[in-house]
Amino acid sequence: MKVLPFTMLVPKDRSVISEVVEHPHFYQYLHRHIEWQITWVQQGSGTFIAGSNMYPFAAGDIFLIGPNLPHLFKSNPEYFQKDSKLTIKACSLYFNPSGALGALFNLPEMLTAKSFLLQHKHGFKIPFLDQREISALMLKLAGSSGKELLHNMMAFLDVLQNLKGSIQPLCSAMYTTDISETEGRKLSDTLSFIMANYNNQITLEDAANVANMTPQAFCRYFKKHTGHTFVSFLNEVRINDACKSLLYGNSADCISGAAYKAGFNSITNFNRVFKNIIGKSPRLYVETYHNISRNAAVAV
Repeated sequence: MKVLPFTMLVPKDRSVISEVVEHPHFYQYLHRHIEWQITWVQQGSGTFIAGSNMYPFAAGDIFLIGPNLPHLFKSNPEYFQKDSKLTIKACSLYFNPSGALGALFNLPEMLTAKSFLLQHKHGFKIPFLDQREISALMLKLAGSSGKELLHNMMAFLDVLQNLKGSIQPLCSAMYTTDISETEGRKLSDTLSFIMANYNNQITLEDAANVANMTPQAFCRYFKKHTGHTFVSFLNEVRINDACKSLLYGNSADCISGAAYKAGFNSITNFNRVFKNIIGKSPRLYVETYHNISRNAAVAV
């Protein structure tokens, strides 16, 4: 079996690397690279794992991902069904302030940009208010070269430092990206197993077997690299799935249907875990979402 790398090598034939992918689903393995990455999801939906956190994603979302941050765009289960005709499309840019762009970032005028990236070293999700402007700049960067590329890069960094919406970091500043290649591959295998089987009744022992570790050693390892216990991580994955089902499912799946689909076998337990993670009951969560959507529509 081919061993998939945890640390990916990004081509270095340009100062800013652009990539557009169109596939049945996103690359499904946890990985990292030394470059900053900004990805605009143009088509597709799923769960974005960044370091120790996870976020639902859908078309229009844009994520700035810090260097060496383990990450994974996991497409929803329906993208992997045998007869699926669904596809994803995304535009990504990669740049390294310490690499080919080093001379640019060493200019005194770039001190604020360097400080901004250092302050937000793990990256963040681009606020909704700024998605249109950032995506337009990404297209400009992807289609430019030479002096125009450097000019557009400086414009991009300027806009990035002056976003209209509030910034929420992808990970806590305390999260460390210090992980070996071997440990990274092991973590990738484990997360892939969880993401592929969370709606089944998987156990700690199952996950430990994937990592080829004893349950006790696996608990310490998993907590160290994700900040979660196995159960808390599994619950977050399941609740993330349930949230998507409640808001975007077939005619908005009923609460019990969303719970069972996500892997819970007790509605009482589902409601308790949901409130613990989201901060409100499933019913109130749905009502709040629809109220916000209606108010936003009226405002427009």
